[in-house]
Amino acid sequence: MDPCPFVRLIIESLALKLPFATKPAGSGVHPTATPCFCVLKIKGFPTQTALLPLCSSSNSSSHDDSSGPDTATSAPGFHLDAAALRRVSGKPVSLRVSVYTGGMGRTCGVSGGKLLGKLQVSVDLGKNAESCRSTVFQNGWLTLRCQPGKPAARIHLACRAEPDPRFVFQFGGEPECSPVVFQIQGSIRQPVFSCKFSADHYNNASSSNGAWTKTFSTREREKASRRERKGWMIMIHDLSGSPVAAASMITPFVPSPGSDRVSRSNPGAWLILRPHGFSVSTWKPWGRLEAWRERGAVDGLGYKFELMTESNGRVAIAEGTVGVKKGGRFEIDGRTVRGSVSRSASVKGFVMGSTVEGEGKVSKPVLQVGVQHVTCTADAALFVALSAAVDLSMDACRLFSSKLRKELCHDDQDGL
Repeated sequence: MDPCPFVRLIIESLALKLPFATKPAGSGVHPTATPCFCVLKIKGFPTQTALLPLCSSSNSSSHDDSSGPDTATSAPGFHLDAAALRRVSGKPVSLRVSVYTGGMGRTCGVSGGKLLGKLQVSVDLGKNAESCRSTVFQNGWLTLRCQPGKPAARIHLACRAEPDPRFVFQFGGEPECSPVVFQIQGSIRQPVFSCKFSADHYNNASSSNGAWTKTFSTREREKASRRERKGWMIMIHDLSGSPVAAASMITPFVPSPGSDRVSRSNPGAWLILRPHGFSVSTWKPWGRLEAWRERGAVDGLGYKFELMTESNGRVAIAEGTVGVKKGGRFEIDGRTVRGSVSRSASVKGFVMGSTVEGEGKVSKPVLQVGVQHVTCTADAALFVALSAAVDLSMDACRLFSSKLRKELCHDDQDGL
């Protein structure tokens, strides 16, 4: 398997030095002890924000560029795929940085901060951006442009580009329809895996080769799906037909008492499995995915993914929310860990990202996997299984007053 070219534009070592005392301009939706933040923009890419810790001016003179900040933060950074790299080849782009005082976010449609100043950093990836090498564009203190007559604040910023090649896969259909999975390389689509989905393997007896036989009627299964959703499983096969990974629902998705939604206090869960030993019926857990329906201003699918350790322990490496209406992206990235996620030694840089469509929309997940995390086809299959489990969790967390599509209530196939 050959990867696709990707470049990651890293924005880090962010800090602010003020020539005067600053008070927050207002309270945003995310209160913080840091009274300042910045907004980062590159044309054609989503806007990003990052908090700015304050650096004491007494530690160094106002124009000393030799010393870095005592404390600093990082932004998520920008990911450039092959199409974006072709677009910027030979054409320098501008990283626009706007610095604000006050809380980060918006309250009642009003920005939570007051503009302190702006600046731009030129980013030039050269004439052949797809073959870009590690490049530093900025690393040090810069003076903000502000209103005439006012003392200028200074921001410390490091901006660099790093090659970040990735394998790209796409499901040929919705995971519950047992699709083929293709590897994408530019305009070339090559089949690499096939999927087999089963909606009721808990309720059916299995034969030694893993096949499941039907014992319940369609009506019984549809009725049961309104009380709990359990027994879903998707098996990933290589081109020879051998099973190389699987995602199995081990904790049913059930509504919390008095509601019709899966709550965070009682999430459903999947095990991501890899073959263990010579028997096709022997599996070893690789990871565990929990999912639930978030409450709040934005209806969302909440998730947490944990890696299994050799001692049967678990290390959280990803946690987040995907909007139920518009969908979003499931991502494991060592540079953007948050919440209860551990900075595990197993998570270095970008690991994987998978698209997730909104509820009720046709979903053919597109999956990216960092090359450093794939040593063989079976490694890639684990991420394909995880991508499928995330996508299926959007259906498993649908309100229980909603009806599931028929593929999720019974099998139209003879089994796995």
